[in-house]
Parts: sequence; structure tokens; C-alpha cells
Amino acid sequence: MTATAEPSVNEFGQARKRKEDARLISGRTRWTDNLTLPGMVHLAVLRSPVAHATITSIDVGAAKQAPGVTAVFTGRDLADEQGSLPCAWPISPDMVAPQAPSLAVDRVNFAGEAVAVVVARSAAEAHDALELIDVDYDDLPVVLDMEAALADGADLVHPELGTNRSALWAFDSAEVGTGGDVEEAIRGARDNGVVVKRRFRQQRLIPAFMEPRSVVMDPTGEQMTLWSATQIPHVLRVMIAMTLGVPEHKVRVIAPDVGGGFGGKLQVTPEEIITFLVARRLGKPVKWTEGRSESLVSGHHGRDQIQDLTICANRDGTVTGLKVELLADMGAYLRLVTPGVPILGAFMYNAIYKIPAYHFACTNVFTDKTPTDAYRGAGRPEATFAIERMMDELAAELGMEPLELREKNWIKHEEFPYTTISTLTYDSGNYEAATARAKELFDYDGLRAEQQRRRAANDPVQLGIGISTFTEMCGLAPSRVLGSLSYGAGGWEHAAIRMLPTGKVEVVTGSSPHGQGHETAWSQIVSDQLGVAFDDVEVLHGDTQSSHKGMDSYGSRSLTVGGIAVVKAAEKVVEKARKVAAHMLEASEDDLEYDRGRFTVRGTDKGTTVADVALAVFAAHDLPEGVEPSLDSDATFDPENFSFPHGTHLCATEVDTETGEVSIRSYASVDDVGTVVNPLIVDGQIHGGLAQGIAQALYEEAVYDEAGTLVTGTLADYLVPSAVDLPHFTTDRTETPSTTNPLGVKGVGEAGTIASTPAVVNAIIDAVRHLGVRDVEMPCSPQTVWRAINAARGQVKSTSEGSTETAAGGGLGSIDSQHGGAR
Repeated sequence: MTATAEPSVNEFGQARKRKEDARLISGRTRWTDNLTLPGMVHLAVLRSPVAHATITSIDVGAAKQAPGVTAVFTGRDLADEQGSLPCAWPISPDMVAPQAPSLAVDRVNFAGEAVAVVVARSAAEAHDALELIDVDYDDLPVVLDMEAALADGADLVHPELGTNRSALWAFDSAEVGTGGDVEEAIRGARDNGVVVKRRFRQQRLIPAFMEPRSVVMDPTGEQMTLWSATQIPHVLRVMIAMTLGVPEHKVRVIAPDVGGGFGGKLQVTPEEIITFLVARRLGKPVKWTEGRSESLVSGHHGRDQIQDLTICANRDGTVTGLKVELLADMGAYLRLVTPGVPILGAFMYNAIYKIPAYHFACTNVFTDKTPTDAYRGAGRPEATFAIERMMDELAAELGMEPLELREKNWIKHEEFPYTTISTLTYDSGNYEAATARAKELFDYDGLRAEQQRRRAANDPVQLGIGISTFTEMCGLAPSRVLGSLSYGAGGWEHAAIRMLPTGKVEVVTGSSPHGQGHETAWSQIVSDQLGVAFDDVEVLHGDTQSSHKGMDSYGSRSLTVGGIAVVKAAEKVVEKARKVAAHMLEASEDDLEYDRGRFTVRGTDKGTTVADVALAVFAAHDLPEGVEPSLDSDATFDPENFSFPHGTHLCATEVDTETGEVSIRSYASVDDVGTVVNPLIVDGQIHGGLAQGIAQALYEEAVYDEAGTLVTGTLADYLVPSAVDLPHFTTDRTETPSTTNPLGVKGVGEAGTIASTPAVVNAIIDAVRHLGVRDVEMPCSPQTVWRAINAARGQVKSTSEGSTETAAGGGLGSIDSQHGGAR
């Protein structure tokens, strides 16, 4: 018998503290920047201070002579081997994409683009030597505004392409056959119903992860080993091999503990390629670690869309059609999944509503800004914001209570599974239950009554109530669907279970955590599946040598895809163990019953455990004929559908109509993420998501001046909120298990971010709608809100529907030549 503790209770559903936290908070972990290898040198990157220019010359002579400097490289030095950074999502056959060098050769296309690198004995010496490099630039016209970029005769970001339009992607329900003609629906509503048209702006955001990006490359072994603070070690390995022509089996990628990502580390970065090439050229280990301002200016950004929406309905509030037209800013280049991010939203604008006619069109546009790519939610927050804002606008036009309008149009719980106008099949949900619980926690009726009293009293501080009833598609898979969208990879995930002779378990996962709690959740799953103690499970991840295949972590896919792969591997372990257990117990396999790690002979007290079987298999003295001496098993899981978490978020704001100051008085959210493995981890994900969604509504914006310089390039200017800037959250859950995986789980990592932004903005507008305000551009700073109120009163000139003209400013007094607004 093996000395292995058996769990006394089910681990599934227990609020376990994360086992990885002890090392993370005590400094016993290893971040990429902590690594020190023998003979290692340090790399620093010189970045362009201008947004668009031809490089006429680079003089590196003085830098090469600087103390401690080992080498200096320009784009010309690496031009023949650096290739072009990969874009894995060509959304249309005619998509236009420029070459994307890691180190600029002849031209720079955004401020922050890498133009040269210095390698030195220390990071300080490398950065000092950057000051000695002399670059001559010949300025080119700077393209910043998307609409101007598409105009005839516009200046071009990439003249060789002949256009600033990268791609047009469209979906039309009439053409596809899932619904009616939206133009016909709009014409009908103009005659007999209501048509509401609005323009919204999704401001540019920066992921601002806690740990800066860092890369170490060691070329001295049989394999070239790259450590990186990345979300995608497996994808990165493949892309390095394909981009640089390096044999894949000679590349090992390790993502050690990674301090957050939010999509910002879902990337093949220029610095990873540069560090790899420089280390290979020098034959010694090289490290690059960015500073915070460097991260803000050069790491990819998110959002940045102009959204034109038209919604039409009957007079009773029944929605009859929705038309969505987007402009999406790609920035200067197409990074790994840049073109597809806004397209993900195409399937979510219909949200939880039964919309009979739908048209979506997105034009992707190049500008001389930092490239955009995935940021927490990736296309779905933008869609949810737009439709939830439109439902409030429609309710105001009809004079309906906004929750009643939503309920009139949403999918009822008895209608699941439900195939939407955008072709997705929602497997489960109960919007009524989540909304009822949220109203109860929030005291919805009481706050509405207070709102009426304060309006009647003409209180200078008005109360607003914001609503967001949302769903999302997440768990990015199945592979066949991603393939139909021209995505360059699958959506499967791999896991392996190694049964050790002492009954302990090693779990190898292709998911690569960066704060999600995989080690804890996976241990809980395996504990219940195999009947081993929680602490007897070790989870291995992030190293392509020990975890040889995987699709990594993003899009709320870890549990719904990676976790299910673990379940499938555990099921194979049990089936292998069953044959041996039957032999040990001298019984037929058909007579064995299995429950949480223990086999028993039906109708008797005879039994044995998986741990006992593992030891017997290790000894291999008496195994059934034809059975190999191993219980180790692996599985690759490719789901049949996305998962569809949903919820209702309610926000109460108080808006000072004299100063524009906004404070969140209360916030209640009820989310349905299916069956919950660990409530503590789920609560943490919801809270973190709420913080980021509220940050978009109130605080964060990446702002460029008229020359294309990022003027919010420090955390003094780019306003990431702290705990004191955020309200208390009242959270709860309802539970409708997913029907498409054996655990019934749904994704949770992006839910809070997706739902919270429209809840906050709707609350702000609801507080001042009676004053004539129907839109406030994000971030809703005091001055932006004040100007919207005074524009509605006619005291500030209005420039466009739903927006107001503002004084020069943006990001604590920096200048935004496009939109204005002292933030």
C-alpha cells in the first residue's frame, strides 16, 4: 500500500486559497528578469521619437566605443534574417498587410518603433550608450485620424500598399440566411416604428500589465532556449521557427511565472525576435527588459474604434433590426491577431437579444500609431458597450423603462439552446434569474424612487442608474469555427497526467497561466477525478520541453478547454487503471464500480485505489496480459462550441451637475459562469475585470498629439486606477451549467471587463439625460461630463451628435488634436 492521503470532501467547488500564491508573494518565484546566466549581456532598444519618417542615416560609431558595450545593431544589420513579424489572422482573402520588421530598416511608422539596439555588460551601460546613437530622420506626413485616412488622396502610412484600408469584413443576416434585411427593417421602422442612430467612440487603451515584458535568450546549448514573459510559449515557439527559419525542435521556450498579461502578452514581439537574433549572432546569453514608459509606447494597445450603430424597433419596443458599421484602428502594423479582434465582436452585437435582421461591417485602418491587438475581452467589450448603450437610447426614445425593454427582447430561459442571428448557438442561460438577483442586491426599485425625488428637487448632484445585461462568446474554440474565420491556428488544448509510483500526480498542461490560478484549479479537478489529495498534485506548465504542445491562455479558454483536457486525460488514467484493478481484485472489469479514486467490486467490500494500482504498475510484477506498465495518459480536447457566460450588472452613479464629478455609489453584479470550480478564484476574476472595465469608463485613455507622439506615456498620465479609486462591489452568481463540456463550466476571465463599462457610462448618462445629455465620451472625466452637460444646455458649442467640443487637452492636460477634452 502507498502512503497517500485521500481527500475527505470533494474539491470541486471549494474556495481553496491558490497554492501558487505562497511563492508569488514571498519572493520565491522566478520572473524572466530575475534570471542571470553565465556570460549574460544586456540589450537596450533605441526607439523612434517620430511617428512617420524615412531613416536617412544611423551613426553608431560613438555607441560602439562606449564603456561596457559589446555590440550595436541596426535594422540594416539584421535585415536579411529578421523576417516579418507574423499576423496569424488574415480575415479576408484581399486583406492588405505590410512587412513588419522587428527592427526598422528604411522607415519608421510609429513613435516607439525600434530602430537600433545596444548590447552591453550591464543594462545601465546599454541604456547610456543609446544616447550616443545619432539617427537622421526625414519626416513624412503623419496619419492619425481613421476617417481622414480613408479619404481620397489621403497620406499613406505604407505608400507601397497604395491604401490605408487593410480589410473590410462584413456579415449580413439576409445574405447568410439567418434573418431578414436590415435596410428593409429600418425603412419599415421609419414609417411605423422608431429608428435610433448613434456614434460611439471606443478610446485607445493600454494593457498596463504589472510585470514589464522581459526576454532572455541562451544560444549556448543543444537547444536555443528563450525565456519570455509571454502568455503564449507554444505559439511563440512555432512562430519563431516559421519567422526565422529555425528548426522548431532546436527551440525551447519557457514562460516562467508571468505577472499579468490581459492580452498584452498574447504576442510575438519585436523584442523577442531581436533578442533571439542578437544572442545567436553573439553566441552568448542576452537579456532585454523594458521600462514602464517603454512598455506603454511600444507594447501593443487595445480597442480604438469608431462605432456607428442604427437600431430600429416597433412602438411597443420589439427590436426589428440592428446595423453596425465600424472603423477599427490597426495602428501601423498587423500584429499576431490584430485584424481579427474587432471581428470577434461581430458575433456579439446581438448579445442576449432576439434581433430578426442584422448587418455588421468593419473596416480596418492603418494609422501611424502603436499597433493594436488583443486586450481583455478583445472585441466583445466593444460590442457589449455599443448594444447596451443602444438599448438605453432606444428605451429613452420610446419612453420605456430600460430593464423592461431588455426583458421584452432577450432570449427566455426556456428557449435554450438558441441559435442567434449571428449564427452562434447559445447552449444555456437564464437572464431572468441573474437580473432578478441583481435587482434585489442593488435595491433597484428603491434607487429609482430616490432618483425621481432628487430630480423633482432639482438636486445639483443627480443619481443615475446604469444597466448592462450581457453575454459573451469565450473559450476560443472549436478549431473548425476558427478555421472558418481564417484564424491561423486551432482552438484545442492538450493535457497529460503522470501517475507516480507513490500515488502522487504530475499534471502537464498546454495552458500557460499568468495569474489565473491554474495550479490550484487543475489540482482540484484531478483530486476529484483520481481521488488523490489536493497537495499531492503538481501542475507543470509554460515550458515547451516538459509541455510539448498547447495553445496557451487567452480568451477565457483555460478552464473550458484546458481544464477539460485535464478531465479527459484523467478519464484515460482511470480506464487504464480499471484493467489492472480488476486483475488485482480477481474480478471482471464489468463488475467494478469507480468513485473518486477507488475501485470496488460491486456487492462486496473488496476494493483498491488508483494510487495502489500506480504502485503495482510501477513494479509490473503481475499485470494482465497485453497491458503496458504505465497509467500515464494524455488528451487533446477540442470543444464543440464556445462557452457563453452571462450576467446582469447594475451601477448607481452620483453626478455633480455643477462640476461634472462622478462617483460610483453602488455596484452590483450577478454573473453566470456555469459550474464553479473555485469560488475564490472566480470572485477574484470578476473583481479584476470590474476594475478594468470601470477604468475604461472613467480613467484610461492613450492619447496622441498632432505629431503622433504618445503623451500618456507614463503612469502619471495614463490613469490606471488604484483600489481607492474604485467602489465596493457586491457580487453574486447564478448557475446554469454549460451543456458542451463534462464539468458544465464557462469562462470567467473577461466577464467583468465586458459588462462593467456600459453599466457605468449608462449610469452617468441616466443621471443627466433629463438635462438633454445623451452621450459622454469615455473616459468620463469631470471636465468631459461638465462639457456634455453644458453643451446640452447650450452653454458650450456642440460639434457632433452625442459628443461635445472641448478645449485642447487629453490625459492630464496633454493635447488630443482629434477629439479634444481636458481629461
